Amino acid sequence: MSSSEDNKAGFLAIELDGAGYENLARAVLAAESAGFHAATFTDGRVSGRANALQRAAFAGPVTRTIAVVPEVDTVYTEPFHVSTQLASLDYVSGGRAGWIVTAAESPEAAAAVGRSFVEGDALAQEAAASIEVGRRLWDSWEDDAVIRDVATGRYLDVDKLHYADFETPADFAGPGYSVKGPSIIPRPLQGQLPVLAAASLVGDGLVPAGAVDAVLVSAPTPELLAAEIRDVRARLGSSLAIVAELDVVLDSRGEAAASRSLSDTETGRARFVGSAAGLIDLLDALLQEADGVRLHPAVFDAELDELSRLVLPELRRRGSLRAPVQDGTFRELLGLGPAENRYATTASGAGK
Repeated sequence: MSSSEDNKAGFLAIELDGAGYENLARAVLAAESAGFHAATFTDGRVSGRANALQRAAFAGPVTRTIAVVPEVDTVYTEPFHVSTQLASLDYVSGGRAGWIVTAAESPEAAAAVGRSFVEGDALAQEAAASIEVGRRLWDSWEDDAVIRDVATGRYLDVDKLHYADFETPADFAGPGYSVKGPSIIPRPLQGQLPVLAAASLVGDGLVPAGAVDAVLVSAPTPELLAAEIRDVRARLGSSLAIVAELDVVLDSRGEAAASRSLSDTETGRARFVGSAAGLIDLLDALLQEADGVRLHPAVFDAELDELSRLVLPELRRRGSLRAPVQDGTFRELLGLGPAENRYATTASGAGK
C-alpha cells in the first residue's frame, strides 16, 4: 500500500492526548473541521482519567468523518473484553474505529492487575495472541446472524454464530489461556477493525506482518524518517499501510517555535520545530513515502491553529492530502477491501 507507487494523496492523523478529557468533544470536532482523517488516543494510565478507549467512545458519536483510534494494551488487559469494547466502538462511531496495539514493559501495570511482569520477546507474543483473539471474535458472528424474525420469535440464527476456540501456543511465555467465544455482540460494522502497531513490534519472531493492517514508523530525526519508512517497507512488504510519527512544535501566536520547545521528554519520535511553511514541505515529502502521518502536537490548541489555518489547506492545494469522506470507514481510509469472515458458511478463506 505504497503511496509512492500509487501516487495517491495521503492522510493525516492527530494525537488528541494533549486535548484533555474535559474539552474532548470540542477538540475532536476542531480536528475534524480542520480536515484531519483520524484522531488517536494514548492510554498513558493517568490516574483519575478515562482510558483511551473510553475517550474514543466519547468522541465517536459526535463526529462524522474522522476515524477514532485508541491505543489499547495487549499485555495486561483481557483479550475478550478488548475485542468486544472495540467492536462497540465501531458501532458508536459508524464504522470509523481502529486499534493501535501496544505492548509496553510496565511493572506498574502488572502489579495493578496482579500478574507477572512481561518483557522482551514475550511482549510480542502477548500482542500477537491478543490480536488473534480479537479477530476471531469479530468473525464469530456472521454478518447476517441477527434475523429478528418476529413471527417465529427468533432473534438470532444460531448456525451463524461460531466458536473462536483460541488457545495460546505451547511455547507461550506468559500464563496460558483459552478463549471459547462466540463474542457477546454482533460483528463490527467494518467486519474487522483495522489493527495498527509500531513497526518495531512487527516482523519475523514478533507480531506477524499478516496480523496487522498498518504500522507506525518512528525515527530519531525528521531527516531520518523517510529513510526509515523505506527500510520498513522493504522489511515488511508493500501490503501494509505505513504511518509516519512526528512530534510538532510550530511558530504560534507570535511566539517562535524554538522558544516554545521546552520539553525534554524523550518520545523516540522525530520532532519538527519551526514554521508552518517548513512543516508543509516536510509533510509533502513524507506523504510521498508514507500512506499517512500522525502528528503529535506540543500544545494542542496552539498547534491546531496553525495546522488548520496554514498547513492542511496548502497540502490539499498541492495534492498531497486527500479530502475527508463523510460517513466513510477507517478501512476505506487505509485502502482495505471488505473483510471476509473466516467462519462464514457462504464464503471461504480468512480476511484481515
